[in-house]
Amino acid sequence: MKKLYKSKTDRKLAGVCGGIAEYIGIDSTLVRLALVIFCLAGGSGLILYLVAALVMPEEP
Repeated sequence: MKKLYKSKTDRKLAGVCGGIAEYIGIDSTLVRLALVIFCLAGGSGLILYLVAALVMPEEP
C-alpha cells in the first residue's frame, strides 16, 4: 500500500508538492503549477500547502 509522504529528494520548500507528485505518479512541476493556480485564485492553495506541510510525515 502506498502512503503519502513529504519528499526528501524532490523539494523546493517543504517537499509537499514532490510527495504528492510521487504518490500520484506525475511530474512535480504539474503539482507546483496547480498550487500556484490555487494560490492566485483566492489564496486557498497557500493554506492547503501550509496544512499539508504540518500534517504530512517525512519520507522514511
